[in-house]
Amino acid sequence: MWPLFACSIIAFAIIIERLFALRQGRIIPKELIEEVERLIREGRLGDIEQLLKGSSSPMRPIIMTAVKNAGLRREVIKEFMEEAGAAEGYTMERYIDILGIIAAIAPLLGFLGTVAGLLTSFKAMGTITEHSGRLFASGISEALITTVMGLTISILVYIVYRLLIARSDYLLMEMEMSSARILECLKGETYEVQTE
Repeated sequence: MWPLFACSIIAFAIIIERLFALRQGRIIPKELIEEVERLIREGRLGDIEQLLKGSSSPMRPIIMTAVKNAGLRREVIKEFMEEAGAAEGYTMERYIDILGIIAAIAPLLGFLGTVAGLLTSFKAMGTITEHSGRLFASGISEALITTVMGLTISILVYIVYRLLIARSDYLLMEMEMSSARILECLKGETYEVQTE
């Protein structure tokens, strides 16, 4: 039971941390993106760096990469933005794999408890005493409790694991769309950064 308890505590901590970290307002602040687009259209690229100083959004390094490379060809800027986005995507998905591991090993730990409980039960049956009936019942009880706990933890953690993966994928897609809009602003008709 102690390993199962440890798994559930670790899973709970990761779930709380990831739910807090993967909020859309934190990852892609709408007001920040709109302000960056406005500053790009007005040609005030220097003001963007000042604007981004106080932001902890994963969009920050992507936008900074785009602005710093504003004079380059569109394909080059896009490649640099994708590299910055890949690094931020990895950060967004950290710890989520641990939930998958916990969901996979929790039933195994439960089955290990089942085997240990059955061994205790058979041991009690091997030595006939006045307490052997109680030892047999407690061994079966231990076996059932650990199996139920292992499966319960596994099912719940796996559901949240899949939801967090879906959430992360959705936010990564939104980041790509926001990055594409910023790139369009840099290379759009209203404001052309590159001078030919």
